[in-house]
Amino acid sequence: MWDDRYKASEDYLFGTVPAGVLLENPGWFKPGERALCVSDGEGRNSVHLAELGLNVTAFDMAPTAVDRARALAADKGVSVDFHVSEWQSWDWAAAGYDLAVAIFIQYADPSARARQFADLRSAVRPGGVLLLHGYTPEQVDYGTGGPGNPAHMYTEGLLRDAFGGWHIQRLAAYERDVNEGEGHSGRSALIDLIARKPAPKPRQPNQRA
Repeated sequence: MWDDRYKASEDYLFGTVPAGVLLENPGWFKPGERALCVSDGEGRNSVHLAELGLNVTAFDMAPTAVDRARALAADKGVSVDFHVSEWQSWDWAAAGYDLAVAIFIQYADPSARARQFADLRSAVRPGGVLLLHGYTPEQVDYGTGGPGNPAHMYTEGLLRDAFGGWHIQRLAAYERDVNEGEGHSGRSALIDLIARKPAPKPRQPNQRA
């Protein structure tokens, strides 16, 4: 479905400008850190992070989208390690990333979403950061992007419960006008989560292994 949708668009379906959450929270992106962009689409977000000096890996299930992402990276003169991969085929435990970025990944039903969140938790190293950006249920009434099922959307309570053991740095729901290609255009009900994975507590000198 997704590859057909990208093929049906003559231009970048979601534009080439990164999501607003990345532009508005630059302090979380440090040159040299390793970042993973999941379900990255046509590369607007991963390429932006690479321009900021991060070492970025990205994947998407749609070959057409990944081809466009590679073209965007080449046009911007940056390198991103792009892959064509289904979510369930990705090796989530291969290495801990300093940063995981998940933007508009809400085409999973609640049961699949629980698996997604578990995978994202495993992808981030202790002390690393997850940045999650999506829609609240109010988005369904706007119809300006995202799935039409409110059960797929996020609420502050849902995200707080899912990442309750993490140090939540930002959790905010808000509305604004969005212009991100033909795929996201118009008034939108958005939500951001930025959370840091707890680091292991230092072992006390007299504590046994």
